[in-house]
Amino acid sequence: MSLAHESYAPLRGRLVTPVTVILALLTLPAAWFLLQRFIYGMGAVSNLNNGQAWGIWIVFDVLIGTAFACGGYALALLVYIFNRHEYHPLMRPAVTASMLGYALGGAAVIVDLGRWWNFWHLLWPGYANVNSVMFEVGVCITIYIFILMLEFAPIALERFGLMKWKKLLNKVMFAVIALGVLLPSMHQSSLGSMLIVMGGQVHPLYQTVLLPLLYVLSALAMGYAIVIFEGTISGEGFRLPRETPLLAKVGRVLAWVVLAWLVIRFADLAWRGVLPLAFQPGRVSTMFWIEIALYAMAVLILFIPTLRKIPCMLFIAAASMLAAASLYRIDSYFVAYNPGDQIHYFPSIPEMSITIGIASFEILAFIILVRLFPVFPAHGKSKAA
Repeated sequence: MSLAHESYAPLRGRLVTPVTVILALLTLPAAWFLLQRFIYGMGAVSNLNNGQAWGIWIVFDVLIGTAFACGGYALALLVYIFNRHEYHPLMRPAVTASMLGYALGGAAVIVDLGRWWNFWHLLWPGYANVNSVMFEVGVCITIYIFILMLEFAPIALERFGLMKWKKLLNKVMFAVIALGVLLPSMHQSSLGSMLIVMGGQVHPLYQTVLLPLLYVLSALAMGYAIVIFEGTISGEGFRLPRETPLLAKVGRVLAWVVLAWLVIRFADLAWRGVLPLAFQPGRVSTMFWIEIALYAMAVLILFIPTLRKIPCMLFIAAASMLAAASLYRIDSYFVAYNPGDQIHYFPSIPEMSITIGIASFEILAFIILVRLFPVFPAHGKSKAA
């Protein structure tokens, strides 16, 4: 996926390192528990019940995982919609991470399905329930996974020297990019819409008709934050030249997105007359203010140019933003959600192990791909051809 003439190269290096070995070992317990889940059923490995049908697999792997994978979506808005091509060197790593994140998020949905062998019903017209928000989420995520594969395809074609096919694909890439911007906007907003359906079971601090807008903005913010987060870690881990000036510019964009989210969030609470609930002692209000504190710390750092240009402070701001937005989604679906006083849920060890294993596999796959494919700019810089 390239509109600019830049030179990219595989990072090379050893695939077997202490980091990749640890990541591989973390996937082994997950594989064992997944085998049990598919043979003996969900009840054999999870604490899910009839009152709490959604657990850590959906909240972390889908709600948070797909938002973490919005780096490609967020950068595409800047590069291709707003024509800010100075951010283009960050596109390939973001698209690669997005493809892996969404693919594994989609796989996690299959793990969470009771009758997983019927997952193909989602794409069969005879079973389609077009009035369902969950249907829209499922279809959009499925299509978007294939869109991300098409966005990654030029990288693979370049790696194997199939430049003719790459040129042919680039002729239709404008349509692929357009869908790559549209689809995340749709399903990320719908992840918020699913909470609206729950009505009074969700605490008033989190239940609002603006949930679709808040979820899209939070996904966009998480996309920019993960670009900074991954860019910093990749630079240190792979010993690449630092991209701090470019990442600082991304941080400035992130600051405005987060500020817009905070203004809308508090304006909505004030308009609905529920802001006083934030000052009542309780678990929900406590978690609410922890979120706000994390958001505020990120905004404070990112709006101060001298702090934003310091690599460690920029990294702290991105990490704070990711923690805040993740906590917002966890609180929305867990803390603020009350299915009934008699319903209790806490993820089991196998559930947490599977989640850790999926995340570890994603990081491992990213390391392998960037070692074998031209994902990063050659010598850590963008170059004219």
